[in-house]
Amino acid sequence: MDSSRQKLDVLLAGVARGDEAAFAALYQATSPKLYAVALRILRSKEAAEDVVQDCYFKIWERARDFDPKIAAPVTWMAAIVRNRALDEVRKWAGRPKADVSELEQLESDDEHPVEILGRREDVERLRRCLEGLEPDKRQMVRLAYLDGMSREALAQRFDRPEGTIKTWLHRSLAQLKGCLEQ
Repeated sequence: MDSSRQKLDVLLAGVARGDEAAFAALYQATSPKLYAVALRILRSKEAAEDVVQDCYFKIWERARDFDPKIAAPVTWMAAIVRNRALDEVRKWAGRPKADVSELEQLESDDEHPVEILGRREDVERLRRCLEGLEPDKRQMVRLAYLDGMSREALAQRFDRPEGTIKTWLHRSLAQLKGCLEQ
């Protein structure tokens, strides 16, 4: 576990106990990231600031609910901000179409910070699930889906019939899917 994650875990634990200094330090350490999440969704500096302030109030109230075994602190807080920002967007949906089209014109190809954090956690889960496969099958899955090796090439490399390779890949993917769904 990296030291910044440990620091945030400690700060959130302090917030859960009502420690105002821990709350101030948590705000200092995380507000730029959480503001970026809100701004990415809302496209309005004022609305993003309002949402982030509301969310820090929620974080203060709900810090006891945080479980470091389930999520990283930033992921947990970003989810609160994301959900609150999406609620705000839903409110806007009832407004005249002109407001919505302005939001659409501001779209960006930048990846959303919450998506980046979620993808990191997904990659870690996939790595753990891959480790659960037999070594040959793990290597075969990596060669097929990461390196793009064909079934024919895999059959030659593993000295097995192509049908066997197809079956092994199918079963390995089913095993990975089951593991990832847990």
